[in-house]
Amino acid sequence: MGLRPNLLTRRTAGVATSTLALLLSTAAVGVVPAASAFSAAPTGAACAEPADAHTAARVAKGGKAKHDPNELTAKQVREREADFAAAQRERAAFRTEAVAPLATVTIPVVVHVIQENSTRAGGNIPDSLITQQISVLNQSYAGSTGGAATAFAFQLSKINRVTNTSWYPIVQGSSAERSMKTSLRQGGKNTLNIYLGELSDGLLGWATFPKRTLDKMDGVVVLAESLPGGTAANYNQGDTGTHEVGHWLNLYHTFQGGCSGSGDSVSDTPAEASPAYQCPTGRDTCSTSGKDPINNFMDYTYDTCMNQFTTGQASRMLTAWNTYRAA
Repeated sequence: MGLRPNLLTRRTAGVATSTLALLLSTAAVGVVPAASAFSAAPTGAACAEPADAHTAARVAKGGKAKHDPNELTAKQVREREADFAAAQRERAAFRTEAVAPLATVTIPVVVHVIQENSTRAGGNIPDSLITQQISVLNQSYAGSTGGAATAFAFQLSKINRVTNTSWYPIVQGSSAERSMKTSLRQGGKNTLNIYLGELSDGLLGWATFPKRTLDKMDGVVVLAESLPGGTAANYNQGDTGTHEVGHWLNLYHTFQGGCSGSGDSVSDTPAEASPAYQCPTGRDTCSTSGKDPINNFMDYTYDTCMNQFTTGQASRMLTAWNTYRAA
């Protein structure tokens, strides 16, 4: 998702502040909606899963992260889209029943709170922040904050608290991250695992894109203090979680690919040359139709600015769900 901007008073108990960068983010399983023009691949496209394009993130302006793990190269996007189209064809061959594509998909959520110690500064956030985060996810994906409603709802099934100094802070791409997820991840491909804690490199969060086979790394990592009521100034209304779950459901950043090509592979999000920060109303960085989608959950703007998905994004997420995550 992203890096954290300067958090100022974010820590008052001896933990240093860091730069916030928005880095990078009953199921309807019987229907596989047709692939969009942006995700179609030749019939003979290779079916091998891309090996290096399964992570996404959110970053904030001024962040110093080494790499946005959810920003893909053009080659990685081509590989993912070819796999997506091939997987849809394979899935469709085994589907005969017809289920309404707008039926609700209720996703079970397991939240892992990674702590350094029992203090708030050490990662021990209260349950109330977690329940508020689930509420924000439900509002965002229902279209209650603006934009299109999606098929998805979220149900908290478990909060798992773990005190482990070797996993704190959570370091993106590290052996410790792999150890943490391998030890803790629960459920199948349809279960959303969220890992909360202090993050490395000033990141707000990151996520994995869906794959055909269950990967123990599958899930979403979110800065604990970005939850609603947290201390991450400008990023504490829960939209880091919304953004990262979007990646988990197969959305790219709105600025993926810049002004050329298929962009984020969604036809109704206007092209955007680069990430938008803060809330630059009227920003227009590409010559194609439409101003930059600064209010979209998949950009890098402040939580107060982002409030919507598009109809095309909702369709892409449902297609990806039926293709990769449905039972």
